[in-house]
Amino acid sequence: MTKMKKTEFRPDDFVVYPAHGVGKIISIEEQEIAGLRLELFVISFEKDKMTLRVPTHKAVDIGMRGLSSPDVVTKALETLKGKAKVKRAMWSRRAQEYEQKINSGDLLSIAEVVRDLHRADDQREQSYSERQLYEAALERLTREVAAVSGTDEAGAAKKVDEVLVGRAA
Repeated sequence: MTKMKKTEFRPDDFVVYPAHGVGKIISIEEQEIAGLRLELFVISFEKDKMTLRVPTHKAVDIGMRGLSSPDVVTKALETLKGKAKVKRAMWSRRAQEYEQKINSGDLLSIAEVVRDLHRADDQREQSYSERQLYEAALERLTREVAAVSGTDEAGAAKKVDEVLVGRAA
């Protein structure tokens, strides 16, 4: 794999930042930090009302990436149709693994978490922490599906939901 040049990302590009999901580069600015001049991507996560500044030379190393291709989105939606794979490990261990998958920024890993934690209406209740992880994964997946397909989040959520509900049938 070739090293991406820092010019790979431009203002107005949607990017995926591993720990926060889909954001939009609003500008590239220079700042002096501890005597060094740094070029920074200014990334807005509108839904979280958060702005992040990422040194351009570190972006790729920390796992920042462009949006997934439409076929990766298709694969992620296919993943949702699969049967939930729930290990018999203690919840704390599984929760940790789910959290790592969510924060990996990898769409297929995020889809696995959604699949594994999804509950149909007739299934047992989710614990609070299960619900939190499920919703975090679902939100990341939905935002990226929306950004890639150019639809709004509501439309993407409906699409994801249809796949999840359809698999139970």
